[in-house]
Amino acid sequence: MEQKKKVRLSDIAKKLNISTVTVSKALANKDGVGDDLRKQIKDLASEMGYKAKNNSSFSNGKITGNIGILIPSHFFGINTSFYWYIFNFLSTELLHRNYYSIMELLSAQDEENLVLPRMLQDKKVDGIIILGQVKEDYIDKIRLQYNNFILLDFYTDNTSLDSVSNDDYYSSYILTSYVISQGHKNIRFVGNFNATTSITDRFMGFQKAMLRNGLPSSVEDIINDRDDKGFQVEFKLPPKEEMPTAFVCNNDLTASNLIDKLQTLGYRIPEDISVTGFDNYVAQSNQSVPLTTVAIKPEDTANVAADLIIKKITNQPYIKGRHLVSGTIIIRDSVKNINN
Repeated sequence: MEQKKKVRLSDIAKKLNISTVTVSKALANKDGVGDDLRKQIKDLASEMGYKAKNNSSFSNGKITGNIGILIPSHFFGINTSFYWYIFNFLSTELLHRNYYSIMELLSAQDEENLVLPRMLQDKKVDGIIILGQVKEDYIDKIRLQYNNFILLDFYTDNTSLDSVSNDDYYSSYILTSYVISQGHKNIRFVGNFNATTSITDRFMGFQKAMLRNGLPSSVEDIINDRDDKGFQVEFKLPPKEEMPTAFVCNNDLTASNLIDKLQTLGYRIPEDISVTGFDNYVAQSNQSVPLTTVAIKPEDTANVAADLIIKKITNQPYIKGRHLVSGTIIIRDSVKNINN
């Protein structure tokens, strides 16, 4: 006998030409749906044989209309507010889809002790977005008891996990190739290779461009901007006689801090040394030198992440695995052409 196809929220929504969120709210008796439409949705759901899915030990089948955004606290320092910038776009995209955002900072202690987020323990959310690199054993702890989550701005070796990240490898390759085209051959990468998957991919893109142009590149030549846990450290720059003509930095904040450091040492940017960033995050009005960088629109990333998590929690079909968001090189004044 042919097995009956499972009815999804999206199937009900399609029949009535309404959104999946509206169907979800109606079946959960939440506000925002008229009585007549609510009755119509429930009657159709019953007729189609829809059965609510209890996805985790935390949900109890209850729909909250909230999406949790979990951010490791060390990414949220006074000088590292990039994730606050991303959170704003993400919460806006979710609100457009009739979901509210609940942000929770993950302390280093809770991550180390594998303490689950309070918003999961208190059943406050329908799903969570983990924004910023966390330890794999912490993700495994969540995964054992909870399915409705995605990773944002990083990924793991577990291909079954859903994630959204920038196309860091290719973007860094193109950016470094541009620096090389401007005559630079002695170039150093700035960023901790082990800190995040984003930095790893950006270094690998940098390395590919160097090797394809016959230029030396080694992990040992990396200049760290942070430790393995993501906390900022002082730059250990090479002596003057070994100083490169260009630095390719893993992000704009690092590039901005490096420019300040180099200028303090008496170097002119870009006359003496060229510097690039990544993310197009730091406001150019605050920069002494307009920064050449890679721009990845945060609204694009937020749109993909919001779409993915909502499809996942409402049981709609979606492409599983890793989702990449492309970037564009923004050429400004921080790279000097030293050809000839």
